[in-house]
Parts: sequence; structure tokens; C-alpha cells
Amino acid sequence: MGCFKLWIPRRRFRRSARTPANSRTPRDSNSMSGEKSSLADEPPAYAAPGYQVYGDEKRDAVVRTIETTIDDASADLRDVSLAMFDHPELAYKEKYAHDLLTKFMRSQGFEVTEHAFGLETAWSATFQHGHGGRTIGVNSEMDALPGVGHACGHPLIAIVGVSIALALKKALVEHDVAGKVVLLGTPAEENGAGKIKLIDAGAYKEMDICLMAHPGPGPAKTAGTGSSLAIRVLNVEFFGHTSHASAAPWEGQNALDAAVLVYNAVSMLRQQTPPDHRVHGIIIGRDWASNIIPDYAKMKYIVRAPRFAQAEILHARVMNCFKAAGLATSCKVETTNGEDLYDLVQNDALAAEFASVSKALYDVQVGDAPGAIGGSTDFGNVTYAVPALHPSFAIPTAPGNGNHTPGFTEWARKPAAHEAALVVAKGLAVVGWKAIVDDAFFGQVREAFERQVGLRNEELAQVQQDLAANA
Repeated sequence: MGCFKLWIPRRRFRRSARTPANSRTPRDSNSMSGEKSSLADEPPAYAAPGYQVYGDEKRDAVVRTIETTIDDASADLRDVSLAMFDHPELAYKEKYAHDLLTKFMRSQGFEVTEHAFGLETAWSATFQHGHGGRTIGVNSEMDALPGVGHACGHPLIAIVGVSIALALKKALVEHDVAGKVVLLGTPAEENGAGKIKLIDAGAYKEMDICLMAHPGPGPAKTAGTGSSLAIRVLNVEFFGHTSHASAAPWEGQNALDAAVLVYNAVSMLRQQTPPDHRVHGIIIGRDWASNIIPDYAKMKYIVRAPRFAQAEILHARVMNCFKAAGLATSCKVETTNGEDLYDLVQNDALAAEFASVSKALYDVQVGDAPGAIGGSTDFGNVTYAVPALHPSFAIPTAPGNGNHTPGFTEWARKPAAHEAALVVAKGLAVVGWKAIVDDAFFGQVREAFERQVGLRNEELAQVQQDLAANA
């Protein structure tokens, strides 16, 4: 259920040479207080009108600190990543990754909490410098997929999170700025919605922003800040009555017939659903035999749409299919909702800054996807709770070796994928630093969060009101 097919932009601009970190030209000294001047020869693909990267001597010193810290840790991070690739673990069973990452973060001077927030394989690593200041949250995912191992590159996600945390810790100390970094080890993204449990346990409450990144196939030096599809999960059971399938079929109530009716009804419903909506599911039996009318059938369906309010509408239409099938077959219908995943709300201000930094410092082209990406993630729920950014970044792969394939597992452990992960970590760390020190920028982040999430919540409330009125 978790993870998603990533949209990475194609490069449209000529590649420009990167300015060495130790030779950047100092910019306007007022830029740390919110005034901006351009470091880029051309505007980034995902930039608000007039939005520019700014820099000055102090800013460039911080960037060098971030880059040096991540580069110096590269070999250790590579060891951590490969160890995770060699020990894939399914949702809520990430014991090896938990122990590996908590040991590493403790060795780096972080205050580590194992088995955090009531989850056996969740953990947190915290560092505070000075008193007060803003708190930057980061996520490191750990779980793998059945049969194909780390085919969504979660070891890369893990070291991106670790890299950001290490870089911000060093910058806070070296440049003597008050602030806090909280790295969460988040279990069960692929199946189990671990971040929803962490939200409910208060793991994200103290964060001012939250950052993470996800790998996917695409052209070198590209990244994306598109959204994801919201999910509503339905677990539906039909209860009928058995009878002899030949001697007395009229005495039975066929639960399998009910399930087949739903399957066909949903297939017809797709003709009236928008092209960016998805409905898919399976039928599960119990003690079936061809000479017995089945008295039980279970169906698991997933409804997806670009925004949660749209998923709510489609969910109601699919539920009508289940109700109708129960009436038609005289079967009892019992429904249990699964964990709902929200769409990613990529914070506009954070996304624009990340695009500008990535282009100016690392020649990485960042684009925003036209609409939602064709998958889902529990980080979407995080983006409704706190201002957040979840860019995708490209790693080299062969055709047909995208996310959730055995080939992607192999490509994601190659050195080129490691280097791409460190580049995106540097860009996100620079964005995190700006959120710590720049009051004007953080104000933009908060405004964007309240506007973007507010609009979605208003839409959802109206949809729920309309559905209740028509029930």
C-alpha cells in the first residue's frame, strides 16, 4: 500500500558548472534577515514569481559546514545503507535496522530513544543546541517488501535522514545557533501506516517542519516535488449460508456471488470515475469447495484519488456496490475501514526553496508533477499535521527496473544511488537551516501550510456534509 511511483522531471535546461563550495562569491549581507539575491542563472522549475536563492558570507560558511559534514560521513553512511540492503525486514519487524541506526546515531552524539512511542521498531534521535530555537524533524524509513527486499530504496531514505540530522547538528554547534534536530526511525511505511501511529502518539508535535526524500528512476540530477494519491481502505466481509451446490443450491446464500457482483460493479463504476482516480481489490476465500455454496467471502479494496476529499466521494460510491451486492444475494455485509492515507501536501515555500537551492548549488533540476503521482504514502498524513517536504530524487536504473521490482533493489545499492542520496540530503539540510534562522522564510512556510491544508480540510468537511445529507 505504501510507497509510490515517482515522477521525476526531464531536464530542460543546459547544464551549468557548479561553483566550488570554497569559492562561492559572497552576497548581500542582509540576506540572513530575509532579503534575497539570486545565485542561479535561471529560475528554478518550481519557483514562485520572483523567488530567488539568497546567500552571503555567513550563509556560504553554513553550506560548507553542511556539505563537509555529509561528505565526511559518506563512507559510514554507505556501510549503514548496505547493511540494511543485506538485511531486509518487513513492516514492524525492522529489528536489525532499529539496532543498527540507533547505535550509529548514539555514536554521533545524539540522545537516542529506542522502541519509541509504543512501537517496538520505532526510534528517535534528538540533538538540542542552546535554549529554544526551532525544531527540524526528519524521517528515516526502514521496512522492505516481501520477496523483493528493499525494492523501494528505504536504506537510501534512511541515510538521507541521518545525513540531514548530522549536518544540522554540526551547523548548530559550529555556528552557535539555538535549535533542535529530531530524527525519527519510522517503521511500516509499505504496509501498516507506521507514521499514523507515530502521529497519534505525538511524535511530530514539537516539529516546526519535517523533511525526508524518496528515490525513484529518472534522469541524472533531477528531483520532483509532486503530490501522491490519498487512500481509503475497505475490508468487507460477506456472510451467507452453505448448502449442497447440486442437491439444494436454493437453500444457500452465496457469499462468493456477492463478491463477484461487487467486482463487476466496481469494474463498471470505473467508466464514470476520473482518469486520476483508482479502485482496485481482491477476493479472499475460506474453506471453499466447488460442490458447496460458499458462506463466506472477504474483499479488500483500495480507493485512491489526488485529494482525500475526492477519495471520500469515490469511497461512498464503492460502498454502494457492496451494499447492493449484499441485498441482491441476501448476504450480511460487514465493513471495516483500514488506515486512511492522505495525499502529500508539499509545502509551497519549502518546495520553492529546495528547488532553488538544488539548482543553484548542485545543478539538480526540480519539477512539480502535473497532478498526483500514482502511489501513496503515510507521510501524506504527516504533511497534514506539520509543514513538510517529501521530494523524490532520481537514481540510475535500467528500463523496467522501477520501484517495487527486484531490479530496483540492485540499482538502489549502487554507488551512483548513494551519491544521489547525499546530494538531496545536502539540499534539504540547507532548507532546514533556513527554516531555523530566517524568521521571514519560516513565516512563509507557516502561511503556506495553513493555506494549503486549510483548503483541503474545508473541501473534506463540505464533502462529508454533502454525503451525510444524501445518505
